[in-house]
Amino acid sequence: MSARKLTARGVIGGLLGFVAMSAIGGLLVAAAVTPAVAVTGMAANNSIGVFQGLPEYLKIDPLATRSTMYATKDGKAVPIATFYSQNRIVDSWNQINQVVKDAAVSTEDPRFYSHGAIDVEGTTRALANDLLNKGGNTQGGSSITQQYVKNVRLQTCEKYNVVADATATQTAEQAQAAMKAKYQACYNSYTDADGLDGISRKVQEMKLAIGVEKKYSKQQILLGYLNIAGFGGQVYGIESAARYYFNTTAAKLNLPQAATLIAIVNNPNNLRIDVPNSTANGAKNGYKQTLDRRNYVLRSMLKAKTITQQQYDAAVKTKIEPHITPQASGCAQAASQDAAFYCNAVMAEMRTNTVFGKTQDERDALLNHGGLKIYTALNLNLQQTAQQSINAYIPASRGDLDLGSADVSVELNTGRVVLAVQNRPYNTTNKPQPDSTTVAYPFDYVHGGSSGFQTGSTYKAFSLIEWLKTGHALNDVVNAPLNKTTLAQSSFHGSCDSYGGVWNVGNDAAGEGGPMSVMKATALSVNTAFAVMGQQFDLCQMRDDAKALGVKPAYPYEQTYNSKGQLVNVTDANGKPVASQLATNPASILGTNYIAPVDMAVAYAGLANGGKTCSPVYIDKVTDASGKSLPVPKTTCTQAIDPKIAAGVTYALENGPLVSGPNGQGTGVLANPGDGVPIMGKTGTTDKSVQNWLVTSTTKVANAVWVGNVQGSTSFQNLYFPGPAGNVWGRNVKFYEVKPILQALNATYHGDAFPAPDSKTVTGPQITVPDLTGKSVDEAKSVLAGLGFTYQDGGSQKSDQAQGSVAGTDPPANTKLSKGSAVKVFTSDGSQSKVPNVVGKKLSDAVATLMGAGFVPQVPGGVTDPNATVKSQDPGADSAADKGAKIKLTVNASSTKQGSKPGGKTNGGH
Repeated sequence: MSARKLTARGVIGGLLGFVAMSAIGGLLVAAAVTPAVAVTGMAANNSIGVFQGLPEYLKIDPLATRSTMYATKDGKAVPIATFYSQNRIVDSWNQINQVVKDAAVSTEDPRFYSHGAIDVEGTTRALANDLLNKGGNTQGGSSITQQYVKNVRLQTCEKYNVVADATATQTAEQAQAAMKAKYQACYNSYTDADGLDGISRKVQEMKLAIGVEKKYSKQQILLGYLNIAGFGGQVYGIESAARYYFNTTAAKLNLPQAATLIAIVNNPNNLRIDVPNSTANGAKNGYKQTLDRRNYVLRSMLKAKTITQQQYDAAVKTKIEPHITPQASGCAQAASQDAAFYCNAVMAEMRTNTVFGKTQDERDALLNHGGLKIYTALNLNLQQTAQQSINAYIPASRGDLDLGSADVSVELNTGRVVLAVQNRPYNTTNKPQPDSTTVAYPFDYVHGGSSGFQTGSTYKAFSLIEWLKTGHALNDVVNAPLNKTTLAQSSFHGSCDSYGGVWNVGNDAAGEGGPMSVMKATALSVNTAFAVMGQQFDLCQMRDDAKALGVKPAYPYEQTYNSKGQLVNVTDANGKPVASQLATNPASILGTNYIAPVDMAVAYAGLANGGKTCSPVYIDKVTDASGKSLPVPKTTCTQAIDPKIAAGVTYALENGPLVSGPNGQGTGVLANPGDGVPIMGKTGTTDKSVQNWLVTSTTKVANAVWVGNVQGSTSFQNLYFPGPAGNVWGRNVKFYEVKPILQALNATYHGDAFPAPDSKTVTGPQITVPDLTGKSVDEAKSVLAGLGFTYQDGGSQKSDQAQGSVAGTDPPANTKLSKGSAVKVFTSDGSQSKVPNVVGKKLSDAVATLMGAGFVPQVPGGVTDPNATVKSQDPGADSAADKGAKIKLTVNASSTKQGSKPGGKTNGGH
C-alpha cells in the first residue's frame, strides 16, 4: 500500500477538524450521549457551559395555512376563493397514512423513537463533514426534531414573502426587490451550512431541539414535521403535497406515492415532479433524480423493516406518474361565481385596514399565512340575479364605445355591501383584453375600482338637502330659464371658494323651464331649475352634505397633467400625494364629480335612513386557524343630515322621479319595480348621455346602477341595446337592466313606508299675495321680492288705473302661495275708467255725472222726466269700462208715464 499524499490544506484542515471535533464531541457526549441527557439537558461536565448558555425555548406559532373566503348562498356560507403564500392544509395524526410516517422516520431519522432530541452518530458525522468540506457538499445528519426546529425558524421569514407596496420614494419593483432581499437574508440565517457558520447553526438547532422534546411528544413532533415540511414551490405540508402531486389525500397515499413525497422533502426545489420538461429531473427520463431518492427511501424502509421485501420489490418497479392538480389561490377563483371583483375589494380592505394589523407586513402575513375563514357580506343569490340582468342588456364589449356598467347594493343601518356586479368579467390573463378587465366599476380606486364616473343629476339630491336646510320648501316655485341660459358664476356663493366667469347650462329637452315647483323640477330633473336654486344656498355646504353622507372622489389623490401630457398625482412640499376633494363649482350641482357607484348607494341609503349614514363594509366575520374570531372593520353610522330634512328629500325622490303624477311622468318611471314596496330614487344623465345613472333606496336597501363610457365621450343618445324587451334606447337601458334587480332586492328585504315629512318642508310658510293695484312696476317688484315671490310680467291689459301702473295680478290679491312662487303682474293701458255710482240720483244728475266721466248714458225709452230716480246701472258702480262705453240705466216705475193731468187716473203708483 502506498503512503497517503499530504498537502498543506489537508494538514491544516485535519488539525482544525481535530480541534473542532474534540470540542463538538465533548458537547455531544455531555449533552446527548443518551436520550435522557439530551432531553433533560443534564451536564456531564463544565465543558458545555457555552452550550448550556444557548436558549432552548422555541416559540412554535400556528403554521402558515390557506385562508378561505366565503359568501352566502341559500342562507349558507360557501367558499369562493382561497389565498396563501404557502399552500398548506394542516392534518391531524389520523389523517396521515402510516406508510407516510414510516417513510419519513425510516429515511430521515431511523433512531427517532430511541434517541433524544439529537442523533449523536448522525450529527457528529454531518458536522465533521461540513467542517472539513467547507465550500463543498454538506450532509444532513439532523434528527427529525432538529429538522422540525429548522423549519419552524424558517417560518418566521414568511412575513417577508409577500407582495410589497411601494412607498412615495420607490417604485413597486424596488419595493419588491427590498422585500425579497429581507426574505433571503432571513432564509440564509437559518440555512447557512458553510463551515463554522453552519456548525453554529447546527449547535443552536441542537439546543432548541432539546427544548422542543421536553415540551412535545414524539408523535406531536413527527406530525408537526410532516405538516411544516416544504414539497417544492408553494406546496407545504403532506396534505397539500398529496393533493397537488397525486390528486389524493394524505390518508390515501400508497407506498410509492408516500416514498416519492418523502423523497422530495430532501431537496424540494430540485426533486419536485411538477416540472416535466426539466432536463435534470423531467418526465422524459422518468424523474430520474427523484426516482433515485424515492428508491433510497424504499431501501431505508426495507432496512428498518417497515415494509416487506415483497412490498419493496413491487414499489421499486413502479414509475413516478404524478397527477398535478393545482390548488388555486387568489380572487380569480371567485370569477366562476361572478364574485372576483367583490373578492378583490375584500382583499384591499384586509391589506389596508389597520384593524388587521398596524403595519403592511402584519396585514399581509395575516392574510397569506393565517389560515383565516373570511365571511363576507356578499349574497350570491342576489349577485346571480343582478349579473344575469346586466348580461341580458349590456355586453362585455361593444365596438362603438368603451362600454361599462355596474350595479351595487348596500343595506341601511349595517352598511353591508350585499351585491356588486358589472358587465365585463374578471381578466385572469394579466394581459389587456377588450371584453374583460381587472378594474371593479362598482368600487372606488382603493378597493380595486376606477377613478369613478360623473354622477349627473343623481347629485341633485344634495341640492335638495341644502335647499330645505336654508328654509325653502318643496312646493316653493322657481322660475327655471327655458332650455339654455348663461349664468354669471359670481351669482353663486361658496363659503370655501369663489367663482368667476360664466356657466352655460341647459335642459335635457327643449321647452323645459318656466315657473315650477321644486317637486316638479325634481320629477322632471330640470337643470335650469336646480341652477337657479343653487344661487340661493352655499355650494360648499352642499359639498359638505354629500361628504357627510359618505360621498367622496373615487380616486383619492388630486391629479394634474405633466409636461408629457400624463396624469400624475399632485404632491405637497414633502412629496406626499395631496388628497382629492369634491368640487364645489356651480356645475357640480348637476353632478360633475367622479364618484364610485358604491358611495352613491351609501349616500342614498343614508337619506332613506332618516339622514343616518353608515359606512360600507364587506366583511361580516373573520376567524383564525384555531376558530377564534378576529376583529373586523365595523360600519360607522353617523347622523349626517337632520331627520326632518332627510324626510323631505326622501318625499321628493319618492313622489317624483319614479312615478307618474301631478308633476308629470318622472324620469325614472320605467325602473319602478311596481311591487308595492315604497321606493325613492333619482336618475342621472351627463351631457350627451355619456354617463347614465339611477340610484334608489327603500327603507331596507339602497342600489346604484351605472351605464356609460369607461373612458371616452361617445353619446348614448343614438344607441340601442337588444334585450328581452327588444331594442332599448341607450340612455334608458339602465332602467331595463335594474328593474329585475330592484324586484329581487324587494322580494328579499321588503320595505316599509318612509317617514312623513314635516308640512313646512313640503309647503313652507304660505304667503298672501298683496294688492298691488295702482302701484308702479318698480314698487310691485320690490314688494313681491320682499315677500319672497318672483315677479313675472303679464303684459298690459285694459284697466282704469293710470297707464303703466299695476292693473292686477294672477293669482289675485289675498291668494295664499308658497315662497318663491311667481306672481304675474299686469299693467294698465289706461284705456278704461272707473264707472261712477249714479244709483239713487235724479235722472238729470246721473246723466250729467256719466257724461262727465266720459261714458254714454242709456235711458229707457219714453222716460223724459228729469226728476226720475235711477234705480240701477250696468256696468255697476266702481267697475272698469272702456271710455265712451254705454251705461244702461233703469228708473223708478212711478215716473215712467208722462203727460197726465191733475185728477186724472194713472196706472197706479203703488
